[in-house]
Amino acid sequence: MVTLMTVLIALVCVLLMAAVLIQNPKGGGVDSTFGGQSANQMFGAAKSTDFIEKITWGLAALLMILCIFTTFLVSV
Repeated sequence: MVTLMTVLIALVCVLLMAAVLIQNPKGGGVDSTFGGQSANQMFGAAKSTDFIEKITWGLAALLMILCIFTTFLVSV
């Protein structure tokens, strides 16, 4: 069971990293380096920013819950 939880934690970590990297930056960042701001305006990505932010918060909460649950599994 601990192995399954570890694999789930690793999967959530990778998804969380991807969600953070594709977010629209508040200042500079990887996206603005490659002209991402104009691409976002052209394709209308303003609505998708809210969705990606919700996904990021959800994945962060899931990661926290999985870590706490795994700690209880190991300690029992």
